[in-house]
Amino acid sequence: MTDELLGRHKAVLPDWLALYYADPLEITHGEGRHVWDAAGTKYLDFFGGILTTMTAHALPEVTKAVSEQAGRIIHSSTLYLNRPMVELAERIAQMSGIPDARVFFTTSGTEANDTALMLATTYRGSNQILAMRNSYHGRSFSAVGITGNKGWSPTSLSPLQTLYVHGGVRTRGPYADLSDADFITACVADLEDLLGHGRPPAALIAEPIQGVGGFTSPPDGLYAAFREVLQRHGVLWIADEVQTGWGRTGDNFWGWQAHGQNGPPDILTFAKGIGNGMSIGGVVARSEVMNCLDSNSISTFGGTQITMAAGLANLNYLVEHDLQGNARRVGGLLIERLRAITAQIPAVKEVRGRGLMIGIELVKPGTEEANPEAASAVLEAARREGLLIGKGGGHNTSALRIAPPLSLTVAEAEEGADALERALRSIQ
Repeated sequence: MTDELLGRHKAVLPDWLALYYADPLEITHGEGRHVWDAAGTKYLDFFGGILTTMTAHALPEVTKAVSEQAGRIIHSSTLYLNRPMVELAERIAQMSGIPDARVFFTTSGTEANDTALMLATTYRGSNQILAMRNSYHGRSFSAVGITGNKGWSPTSLSPLQTLYVHGGVRTRGPYADLSDADFITACVADLEDLLGHGRPPAALIAEPIQGVGGFTSPPDGLYAAFREVLQRHGVLWIADEVQTGWGRTGDNFWGWQAHGQNGPPDILTFAKGIGNGMSIGGVVARSEVMNCLDSNSISTFGGTQITMAAGLANLNYLVEHDLQGNARRVGGLLIERLRAITAQIPAVKEVRGRGLMIGIELVKPGTEEANPEAASAVLEAARREGLLIGKGGGHNTSALRIAPPLSLTVAEAEEGADALERALRSIQ
C-alpha cells in the first residue's frame, strides 16, 4: 500500500517536496503522544508534525471545539464580524507582552512572516532587512529571500535586500570560542559595524531559537543587546516565534523573553503549535506599526471560525494544564538524560536546547565536520525503534531535532531517550 501511494505521490507532487525515510511513512491516526502508520505500527512522536501538534494528538477538547464549530459555521472571511477570531486575538494580544497590540491572523508561519516584512518595510520606508545566518522564515518569495540557510533558499532573487548578522549559532563560526559575554560583545560590534555602512534597514528578523537551523541559539540577552542598538537607529525587531512560542522552551512563554531586558519586540509572528494541527498563523504588532498600511486588506482564510475555535480550545488547555511548566520539567530531565547518553558517543558534538525543543548535532568522530549521513542513519534507526524525530541544521542537515507534544510524560521521555540511545549506538 505504501509503495502504491508513494508512486501516486511522485506522479502528481513536486520533486522538491521532501519526504522522510527511504521507505516513506503514512501516518493514519494518533492519540496523545503516539501515532500509528498504515500498517498499524505504533510510534512515540518526538517531532509533532514539525512542532505543530503542540498539546497532544486527537486532544478531546480541541476535537470537540472543532466539531461543534463545524456544526454552526466553518467560514465567513474577515469581511464579517467573527467572535472566535476576536476572542483569540484578545488572548494573544494580552499574552504577547507588546503594548497596545493588534493581531492579524494568517494560515501559516510563512504568511505571518511575509506580513511582518510588509509591515516593517512600509512603516520604515525601506526594503532592507537584517536577518540571522542559519535562519529559516518560510517558503514565500519574501521569506525565502531572507532565509540564511542555503538548503532552504532555492533562489537569490528577492523583493528585499538582506544583510546577515552573526549570532544565531553559538558553537560554530568566528566567535564560537569566546565566552558568552564576549560572544555577545562581538556580535553587537558586528551589528554596529554593519549599520555604519549603509542606509538604516527596516527591521531585524530573528528566531530566538533557530528551528530548521537545528535548534541553535545565542546566549540569553543577545537580542536585548541588539535591541539597544536597533532602537538608536530606529530599526524594528521582529521575533519569529513560529517554533519557539507558546511555552515550548519551558523557561518562557515566548522565546523573546530570554532577551527581553530592553523590552518586547515591535512585531511578533506565530503559527504551528497554537492550532494543534489546524492552519493558524499570525502577526502581533504595536498599533502604530500594524496600522501603517494605507490600503484595504482582508484574509480569506486567516481567522476563519473553525481554526479560531481550535486555537482557543488548544490555548485554554495549554494554560489550564501548565504545559509550559511541564515542558520545563520534563524537557529538563530529557536534556540531561540525552547529555548523559551521548557523552560517550564520539559522533555527537553537542546536545542543546531548552524545554521540549532539543537538538543533537552530529559530526564525524574526532572532527568538527558535519555528518549529515549519520543524521539520516539515526533518523531511520529511531523509526525502527518506534520513535519519530526530525532533523535540520544549516551545516548540511547534521542535527537531530526533538520536539514532542508539550504534554509528554516523564515515562515517555525515558522511553524516547532509550530508543534514541539505541539508534545513536547503532551507527557507531
